[in-house]
Amino acid sequence: MTEDRSKKASLGSPHVSPHVVATCTRCTASTTAPRLTTTLIASTVTRREEPTLPELPEVEAWRRQLDPLVTASPVEHAGPAHVATLKTIDPPLKALEGETLHVERRAKRFLLPTSDGELVLMVHLMSAGRLRHVAAGAKGAKTPMFRLRFADGGELQLTEAGSKKRAGVWLLRPDELAEELAHLGPEADTLDAESLGRILASDSRRLHSLLRDQRLIAGIGRAWANEILWTAQLSPYQLSTQVDDEETGRLSEAIRGELARGLELRLAGANDAKTYHVHNALGQPCPRCGTPIARVDFEEHTIYYCPTCQTGGRVLKDRRLSRLLR
Repeated sequence: MTEDRSKKASLGSPHVSPHVVATCTRCTASTTAPRLTTTLIASTVTRREEPTLPELPEVEAWRRQLDPLVTASPVEHAGPAHVATLKTIDPPLKALEGETLHVERRAKRFLLPTSDGELVLMVHLMSAGRLRHVAAGAKGAKTPMFRLRFADGGELQLTEAGSKKRAGVWLLRPDELAEELAHLGPEADTLDAESLGRILASDSRRLHSLLRDQRLIAGIGRAWANEILWTAQLSPYQLSTQVDDEETGRLSEAIRGELARGLELRLAGANDAKTYHVHNALGQPCPRCGTPIARVDFEEHTIYYCPTCQTGGRVLKDRRLSRLLR
């Protein structure tokens, strides 16, 4: 999958210019340092693009591409794996040798069960992991975090950018896998309006936060939360318990529609610029109304939205610590 924008992504602090509308900090607990949040709306602000993180459309597209390549030949050799990547030691990776695998998916995780169903290899990419098949004789990574070599000479390689090694590989028995996945909510692309309504009513949360909570809805991350809320014309800060029936219907349609659109585009090889309407599009005109897209920065994620279509012209900011500083 091509990621033109993510190659240019800067992971440092955003450039703060005279076009900053509001700046405040936020504390998550008394023992943690304040976290900078910045609201920007002007089209002339230097853009800080987030790297693309794999979400349901990306992982499902990879799954469909990998499955016929993985199933074509049995495993000849399993490993080695980086000490930070392999999360289990029993059963050993050697137990996969001679087995034929296929590729399934649950939320953002790849599941590779053996043909007899006795073992399942689970791969979680987290934020920077990538899983690719390298054909026999082709050039792959010299030292991947994990690899499987197949009898036909091909390899399945897990690589991870950056110094933080968060991607993981588990070899599990079916009951262990069920326990690992028990905390996940239903797949986002399977929700109807009734099921979504129950989830929204279960917890009073900002919509952007709730959509990204894998315990409630599995498969949506920061990018597709931005796209879904823009499509549904709902504020990222609207409380889930204040969403009425008509809005719930719009949100349900947006979730299914946007994830399906994303999958179709990713399967066709579309890059981020051709996939996203508002994510990583600070200052660009809203495709619907022409208003410059705005952004609210948090330490761990960024919200992109249209002030006209989604918030009635109101610029979003974080006031939690601001109240304490009055």
